[in-house]
Amino acid sequence: MGEILARVEAHLRTALGEPDARAAVTFVGTDRFEVLRFHGSPGDGDSPGGGRDEDAVVRYATLGMSAQPMGDPAQMLADPVKGPRAELVLSVRAGLAATDQVLRPLAVLAASPQVEGVIVAPGASLDLGGPLWPGAPFHSVLVGEPGGLVADLELEEPMEPVRFLPLLPMTVNEAAWKRVRGARELQERWLSRRTDLRDPLRRSVALD
Repeated sequence: MGEILARVEAHLRTALGEPDARAAVTFVGTDRFEVLRFHGSPGDGDSPGGGRDEDAVVRYATLGMSAQPMGDPAQMLADPVKGPRAELVLSVRAGLAATDQVLRPLAVLAASPQVEGVIVAPGASLDLGGPLWPGAPFHSVLVGEPGGLVADLELEEPMEPVRFLPLLPMTVNEAAWKRVRGARELQERWLSRRTDLRDPLRRSVALD
């Protein structure tokens, strides 16, 4: 486990630079989870909805979720080696909101495969039970496709690669619309309206 996480952290440093802060959270009955903060460069263009690029971006990446493979909750015994592995990455524009308060919510999401036996995959909605950070209009996130900002980290077979899944904050209205129409249609609506998904102050996209 420790060797995998050391490789994951080195991979994140190669892709995002040196973290300037980190926090650790341990939940009862689970492993230790960390969240690393990285300050990116303006205009690095990872937002699926496009938008302005003149502001600096801060990224939060989990470290610990990939220590164990995610198992099918229908299986009585989890495979300790085989199964998907992932970490979560959230990108927001820096200095516009109290986004550093997102550390514990991200750790909760990273722990969900161990705590709830779920498989976190692209297209899934993850509910937070509250705002992503104090005052945030987002109470859930959409899991995006991996491979854009941080490439997959290959591990020795039969282990699957570690995939770095971007989290796209959703407003309450967007989350409700996604439940009815699906992730693809919501992402297409974001794209057609040039929604800046990294804007921590943005309003819900028009859904009429």
